Amino acid sequence: MTFRGTYTALITPFREDRVDTAAFKALIDRQVAAGITGIVPVGTTGESPTVDTDEHIEIIRLAVEYAAGRCQVVAGTGANATKEAIELTQAAEKVGATGTLQVCPYYNKPSQEGIYRHFRAVAENTGLPVMLYSVPGRSGIEIGIETTARLAADCKNIVSIKEAGGSVERVNQLFQAVPEDFSILSGDDPLTLPFMSCGAVGLVSVAANLVPEVLVKLVQTCLDGDFPAALAQQKQWYPLFRGLMSLDVNPVPIKSAVALQGHCSEELRLPLAPLTDAAKTQLTALLREFGLL
Repeated sequence: MTFRGTYTALITPFREDRVDTAAFKALIDRQVAAGITGIVPVGTTGESPTVDTDEHIEIIRLAVEYAAGRCQVVAGTGANATKEAIELTQAAEKVGATGTLQVCPYYNKPSQEGIYRHFRAVAENTGLPVMLYSVPGRSGIEIGIETTARLAADCKNIVSIKEAGGSVERVNQLFQAVPEDFSILSGDDPLTLPFMSCGAVGLVSVAANLVPEVLVKLVQTCLDGDFPAALAQQKQWYPLFRGLMSLDVNPVPIKSAVALQGHCSEELRLPLAPLTDAAKTQLTALLREFGLL
């Protein structure tokens, strides 16, 4: 399997501190109806740090069940302990996930050699295709260019990277370093167009929880090579993409936005806290500006 197209980093709807399965199914049905390539359950947007192991695996199982083969299910099963990442990934494979997203180990800040050995160990212990996830703003470190190229060369099932470092120059460097069949995906909605103009072939999106059809269209327009049309789409929707990431830490604004539309509760798990009243007023105005309320 290759990773190319539009993927939604799914929120996890909660109600009374439990996964709201009805809302979760409805969210996935909405994604499929919009033509999404795949869904990514239990990533950072899905509040993975706040779910326990049993919940983590159950959310992936539900995503597979509700997607019912209609789109890819790329399970967020990364961890900063290699043993935990392997166990979560094997559990995801067992319940039917079609791929795995592996975040760069966070907090313990391993060397590039440690990062290489971590991802190689995960890859060697699963048959799933692996999408690496470099996000230095969350991890404190990034997956180096040479490390990415080394992993692509040495591990046949490491086939992609979600790049969320905010640098077009890094995308250029990755594009030079990795094999032709190794895919780069944007990890930031506002940077989709510039990243794809430099060789990325898709997006793992937060905003697609709210406007999946918009992101599907933007990514496909870029894949078609019609960058003038993509630029017009980017100009139209950029204020929304940027606004959703600036009112609070992800996933607080996007979950609040989806809740304002009535698709789920805005319930979060600590240490995440709800939007302030002032921020919610700004979010409401932003959604109305785009005809989303």
